[in-house]
Amino acid sequence: GGVQNSPTNCFNVAGQAFALFLKNQRKWDSPSLSPENIKQFEQNCKAYNLDVKFILPHGSYLINLANPDKEKREKSYLSFLDDVKRCEQLNIQLYNFHPGSTTGMCSLEEGIRNVAECINRVHKETANVVIVLENSAGQKNSVGSKFEDLKKIISQVEDKSRIGVCLDTCHTFAAGYDIRSYNDFDQVMKQFDEVVDATYLKAVHLNDSKSDLGSGLDRHENIGKGKLTLETFKYVMTSRYFKNIPIVLETPDVTNDESVYKYEIRYLYEMVVKPEGADN
Repeated sequence: GGVQNSPTNCFNVAGQAFALFLKNQRKWDSPSLSPENIKQFEQNCKAYNLDVKFILPHGSYLINLANPDKEKREKSYLSFLDDVKRCEQLNIQLYNFHPGSTTGMCSLEEGIRNVAECINRVHKETANVVIVLENSAGQKNSVGSKFEDLKKIISQVEDKSRIGVCLDTCHTFAAGYDIRSYNDFDQVMKQFDEVVDATYLKAVHLNDSKSDLGSGLDRHENIGKGKLTLETFKYVMTSRYFKNIPIVLETPDVTNDESVYKYEIRYLYEMVVKPEGADN
């Protein structure tokens, strides 16, 4: 617990990238970051040689910028703004969040417009944090499950240098994109590049899926235990599309002591170890 402890937690499982919540993700009000917490966070990142560009904070689960209810959307926006300001305090460059839901009370187009307007507002009120849209699994009324949704949001964002996408492998599969084979995943990424533009890809959430292709269900599973395949994860670990961006696990902590992450990280790194004498 505590922002300042997240680098230590990452180091303990032999990670090089990590996610964190900047405050309690299930409450609207949270105490400000103390100068001590900020200093400790920076010191721990330095001590464990963790590069700030591989840190991917996750927005509060309460935030819904697509909400057509103006009052509720404003409440979400203020929490969103607070999160981004916390990123600035910690010198973090990226901020990941779910675009949200229309709640069934407006069109998808209006939901997309609401999200883009909030991003434009937060850009004006902050200096340099890149806002990262996470693709959704396609739950009813959700915004952002299709690459076209993400493209439409980005097209309405004024400062293109401060917007990006995080692809979640579980969500991508649940939304109907078949990424089970190396070649199929490559075709999906070519589609992403054509529709959105791969230069906007800023991060990956690496999760297996308990749910079937196109199910619209956001159900994460441990690597190798779900409906995705070894080829899915090998593709992420070796493809040019995912080079030099944070790859973050959000799989269930079945061990209750985070040791499962140490195992999964080692397993994933073994996929990229090439025999001596191999090219590249």
